[in-house]
Amino acid sequence: MCLDGHMVFVSILLGLLPSFLMVILGGLVRNRLSVNAWQGLDKLNFEILFPTLIFVAASQRPINVGDILRIGPAVWAILATGLIVGYTARRFGPERFLDFAGAWQTAWRFNTALAFVAVTTLSSPPIGELAVAVGMAIPVANVFAVSALSRGNGSIWQTLKKVATNPFLIASVSGVLVGLSGITIPAPLLAPFEMIAQAAIPVALISVGATMNWGALAKLDRFSGILCTTKLVVLPALTMTTCWFLGTDPVLATTLTLFASMPTASASHVLAAGFGADRELSATLVAQSTLLGAATLPLWITLIEVVF
Repeated sequence: MCLDGHMVFVSILLGLLPSFLMVILGGLVRNRLSVNAWQGLDKLNFEILFPTLIFVAASQRPINVGDILRIGPAVWAILATGLIVGYTARRFGPERFLDFAGAWQTAWRFNTALAFVAVTTLSSPPIGELAVAVGMAIPVANVFAVSALSRGNGSIWQTLKKVATNPFLIASVSGVLVGLSGITIPAPLLAPFEMIAQAAIPVALISVGATMNWGALAKLDRFSGILCTTKLVVLPALTMTTCWFLGTDPVLATTLTLFASMPTASASHVLAAGFGADRELSATLVAQSTLLGAATLPLWITLIEVVF
């Protein structure tokens, strides 16, 4: 078992290595483009490339109502746990609630790009199930984040509008609806979407490397430590333990544990800045979660392969 575990770990590291090298490449070429250019690339990925990837992944697999009933409540519980556990960092965080909310969201939001990279390193990748999990999680994660950031700042209708017009939400819901309908998109119509989707992950990884604060680990304190530990350790540990205790179907257990182990969303600081929260604080947390996740994610994937 120990030997198998080591072999799985090495295999996963090798599988993730190209993605980490893409992030490093982004760091090396960051000065080749202006800050505005990198922000434009993030905007392209947020508005077009990644929503297309989510839509293609969700729509190309027949989805049963049972999948939604099994996966939806489970991922919502994971997000709610991150929200509750992450709030324990409140007394160590900034005094202004808006600044805290900008950082707090990193305890439950997840890196969709890395999830679709990591799932391919598994021996039996549950890509369709992961697409459903992402589709069910995005609206709730955004409702939590936007609600916290807009507390006392704008009407409920403004909050609902920001959630409803989120491109990830639109793409995931559309993809799930197509999957539920059983409709097969004709190949000539699907082809351009697939071409766009293939560009999403490499563009996102290079952009993350270019905008990442590589010295963020030096700023790790009690506040950021609680939030990063919540996202990278507590959530996957509770999820894996619960699935094992309940005897959950291995495919579902794999999907949920992988989902729970993701570092926080790389766009968290963009959302925080949009509401006037401390952008530097949230950006630092994104960098810390991503860098630490490079160490914790291979460990969780190895445990998934061994346990499930």
